[in-house]
Amino acid sequence: MSSKVNNALFDLIKSMSKSEKRYFKLMSSRHTIGGENNYVRLFDYMDKQDEYDEDEIFRVFKTEAFINRFSITKKRLYDHILSALDSFHAAGSIEAQLHKQLHAFDILFEKSLYDQCRRILHSAEKVAEKNDFRAILLMISYKKKRLSETMGSLKVTDVEIEETLQCDLEFSKSIEAYNQLWAIKSHVFAQLAKKGVARSNAEIDVYTKMCALILSKNYSTEKLTFESRHMYHHVLSAYYYATGKLVKSLEELEMNLNATDQTVLGKKMEANKYISALTNAIYIADKIGDHRKSTYYLNVLKKFGATMESNEDLSIKLFSSVSSIELSLFLRKGDFQAATNSIQTIEEELVHYDEKIVPIRRAFLEFKLAVVNIGTGNYSESLKWINRILNDSNLDKTEDIIGFTQLLELLVHLELNHNNLLPYSLKNTQRFFKTRNRMYGFEKVLLQFISKLIKCEDHFDRQNLWEEMYKELAKITNDDVFESVALDYFDFESWAESKLKGKSFDAIVREKYNRRMSVA
Repeated sequence: MSSKVNNALFDLIKSMSKSEKRYFKLMSSRHTIGGENNYVRLFDYMDKQDEYDEDEIFRVFKTEAFINRFSITKKRLYDHILSALDSFHAAGSIEAQLHKQLHAFDILFEKSLYDQCRRILHSAEKVAEKNDFRAILLMISYKKKRLSETMGSLKVTDVEIEETLQCDLEFSKSIEAYNQLWAIKSHVFAQLAKKGVARSNAEIDVYTKMCALILSKNYSTEKLTFESRHMYHHVLSAYYYATGKLVKSLEELEMNLNATDQTVLGKKMEANKYISALTNAIYIADKIGDHRKSTYYLNVLKKFGATMESNEDLSIKLFSSVSSIELSLFLRKGDFQAATNSIQTIEEELVHYDEKIVPIRRAFLEFKLAVVNIGTGNYSESLKWINRILNDSNLDKTEDIIGFTQLLELLVHLELNHNNLLPYSLKNTQRFFKTRNRMYGFEKVLLQFISKLIKCEDHFDRQNLWEEMYKELAKITNDDVFESVALDYFDFESWAESKLKGKSFDAIVREKYNRRMSVA
C-alpha cells in the first residue's frame, strides 16, 4: 500500500515546467557537492511518479545512505529546488531584481566595500521610484541610513537629514494607506463570499460600515500609489456590486481597466488584477444589458489569455474566469446547448487542477454546471455537481452558495420524483436558512411551496400550487430588488413558469432574454 505522507516536495517537482527542471539540473551539474548527485537521482525518480509513493522510493533506494535520513534529504532537495527557481525567475520580476540588489548590498557591506554599496542603492532607488515600490524604497532608505552611520554622520547635511525624514514619512503613510485599503477589501470580500449581495437594508448598512473610510468625502486619493489607487477602485466596485449599484460598480472597474499599464501585464500580480477586472466587467455589463461592452471585454480577455506568457497560477485564474463568465452568458441567454458543448473541457480542467482551484471559485463553477444540466433535462448529472458542492467541507461557512445549492437540490429531487428524499432535504434546507437567519421572502415562498407540493396528491390542486407559487415569485422578484438577487444564481421564476405553462425551461429563458434585448 502506498505511503502518502507530507508530499510538498513531490507537489513542487510536479509543478515545475520543462525549462525550470532543465535549469535545476544544470545548476546541480555545476555544483556537485557531497551527495548532490543523489538529490538529482531522487528528483528524477519522483518526477516520473504519477502519484507520490514513499514506500516505492524506499524500495528503489534502499542501499543508499541518504535513505536513512530521508526527511533531511527531502528538506535539502526542496531548498535546493527553491534556490534554483529563485535564480531562474530572478530576471523576470522587477521586485525580485530589487531584492537581489538589496541582498548584494548586505554582502558588500559586510566586506566594507561601501562605495559599491552606495552605487547599488542608487541604482535600486531609481528603479523602485520608477515603479512606485514604496515598501522597497523604505528598505532602501534604512540601508542608506546604515551606510551613512558607518561612513560617518558628519558627511550628511541637516537638509539631507530632513529630506530623508520627510521621504520616509511619506513612504510610511502610503504603506499605511495601502494596508487600510487591503483590510477593507478583505472584509468586503469575506462578507460577499459568506453572505453574498445584500438582501436587506441592514445588510447594505454592513457593507457601508466596512467602507466608511473610503466613502467619506474627506478621503483623499491624491497621494495614493498606483497600486493603492487600483485597490481603492477595486474595493468601491465590490461595494457597489454588493449593494446593487451595478452601473457605478462597472464605472469603478473601468477606472482600473483604463489605468492598467499594458507594459507590466507580464508580471503575475498585475495580470491577475487585469483578469479579475475584465471578468467582473463582463459579468456586470451583461447583467445591466450593455451587451456591447460585455462582448468587447470578453474578446479582450480571450485575446489576453492567448497572447500572454502564462504560469500555472495564471492558467488556473484564466480557466476559472473564462469558463465561469462564458457559462453565465450562455445561461442568461438560455443557450444551454452551447453551454453543454463546453462541459467536457471544463470537467477535464477541474480534474487537472484539482485542489489548486480556490474552493469558492470551484463551487460557483460547479453550480453553473449543475444549472446547465437542469436546462438540458439531465437531472441526475446536475445532482452530481450539487452533491460535490454540498459535500465540500471547505465551504461550510460560505452560506450564500451553499444555501442556493440546497434550493437547487430540492428542484432536482422534484424533477426526478425523489419523493422519499424530498421531505428529508426540505427539512435540512429549512433548518439551514433559519439557523443562519437567511429566510428571506424568496426562500420562504419557495420552501412553503415545496412543503405543500409534497403533501398534495390531486393533479388540479398541484397545478393551482404551481400557479400560486409562480405569481408570488414573479411579484417579489419584480417588486423587490433584494429578492431579485436570487435569480442571479438560477432563474427560479422561469423554472416555475415552464412548469405552469408546460414548456421547456430553456425556451422560457430564451423568450425572456429576447424580450429584454428587443427593449434595450
